[in-house]
Amino acid sequence: MKHSRGFLKLVSDAKRKIKEINVREVRRKMESRDDFLLIDVREEHEWNEGHAAGASHLGRGILERDIETMVPQKTKEIVLYCGGGFRSALAAESLKKMGYQKVFSMAGGWRAWKKARGKVEK
Repeated sequence: MKHSRGFLKLVSDAKRKIKEINVREVRRKMESRDDFLLIDVREEHEWNEGHAAGASHLGRGILERDIETMVPQKTKEIVLYCGGGFRSALAAESLKKMGYQKVFSMAGGWRAWKKARGKVEK
């Protein structure tokens, strides 16, 4: 998918303000049973086609509205992912603005997860 210049600028600005984590680090956290949430911010139809095992779903369109109900503790570690790491970067920036202190965007998103043969659920 070809993204517009405006969208790519937003993502680039967001990535300067947030922290990214790669798939290898996320898998290590899972294997170590670290206390964190993995949240898929893709659209519901994308989630239904398959998602990272153990992830929760909170689509980008409702993230800011529902996150405080799902995760009231602002110190909870959260890793967000989307299809390729762009929407999750924007989402991480939003959560950071809302006061969440340990938010990461998974670099490469769902595509990187599948390429690394991460566990998948449907």
